[in-house]
Amino acid sequence: MSTLLIKNARLVVTMDTQGREIPGGGVFARDGVIEAVGSSAELPTVADEVIDARDQVVIPGLVNTHHHMYQTLTRACVQDNELFGWLQGLYPIWANLTPEMVRVSTQTAMAELLLSGCTTTSDHLYIYPNGVRLDDSIEGAAQIGMRFHAARGSMSVGESKGGLPPDRVVEDEAAILKETQRLIERWHNRGRFAMQRVVVAPCSPFSVSRELMRDSALLAREYGVSMHTHLAENDNDIAYTREKFGCTPAEYAQDVGWVGHDVWCAHCVKLDTAGIGLFARSGTGVAHCLSGSIARRSNSSGRSGTNQVARWPWRRPLPGISFVHWRRGRSFLCRHGLPTSEARDDGDHQRATESVARIDICR
Repeated sequence: MSTLLIKNARLVVTMDTQGREIPGGGVFARDGVIEAVGSSAELPTVADEVIDARDQVVIPGLVNTHHHMYQTLTRACVQDNELFGWLQGLYPIWANLTPEMVRVSTQTAMAELLLSGCTTTSDHLYIYPNGVRLDDSIEGAAQIGMRFHAARGSMSVGESKGGLPPDRVVEDEAAILKETQRLIERWHNRGRFAMQRVVVAPCSPFSVSRELMRDSALLAREYGVSMHTHLAENDNDIAYTREKFGCTPAEYAQDVGWVGHDVWCAHCVKLDTAGIGLFARSGTGVAHCLSGSIARRSNSSGRSGTNQVARWPWRRPLPGISFVHWRRGRSFLCRHGLPTSEARDDGDHQRATESVARIDICR
């Protein structure tokens, strides 16, 4: 068994229920699991690896609850556009993705996240041209070593059927479900402190059918895995759902079985009052991604009540990424010169981490 000791930190910010901040503190871990957090004098004095964190602040790692890592390759393209126009400009470019591009973009995004203080991440990959598989992302991530929730996204409704994406980038629904099942059976680790899990994640109301949403929920719950999708991102998104399904996005989510503690949705900046209440009552999570929504002109209202992800108070998040602190996290990072008196809402951190079904790493 390997052990790690971080000692003599200028301050350890625990994010625990008491909000403790420990001058001269440290962390002791065995086989990647934290056994003790406290004063350095109270911790073991020897370990296989010892880090002297003098003049550094030790904080819990951040959890990134929504990302599209392949978009790292194209984030300078089709700027200054609202959501639907932005997507329609990029779909033809993304149709040229290859397995190597997915692996490289995954590793690039993860390197950026680690440098931003993030140690656990999800990624929502929903386009699979030219032999691309979610395995490409998972295998690339394994070389980086982050805790990873790989979300098997999908698009099945193309332009010819009234959807937004071109027909050439959508998939057959039976094939989507079969592939998602394969990925769960191949890659999903249910164990405590697992480094790799799989998420069922149809892309959005404007790119998949009602039937695929329902069948995906049934598959996810059969295997006990989490569910993720986009919802209520901007006015066009709302209008599409009303015209296509005759209801609001929250009503649609409820109708197809996409509310509950095992679900978290991206954006939701256009949820109405009834939708916010539904999500709050059902424990449905939200990764609000404010910077990405602002860039796509989604006009976030900042309303509260849902299980929202807390923004990182000390750094500006990368575009389109939502961060949350681990509360009583199982991994810590050392950083120089971070302030220690910023306001925090640990309740938001706890609820948001629960949204991605990782109680094991936040308690």
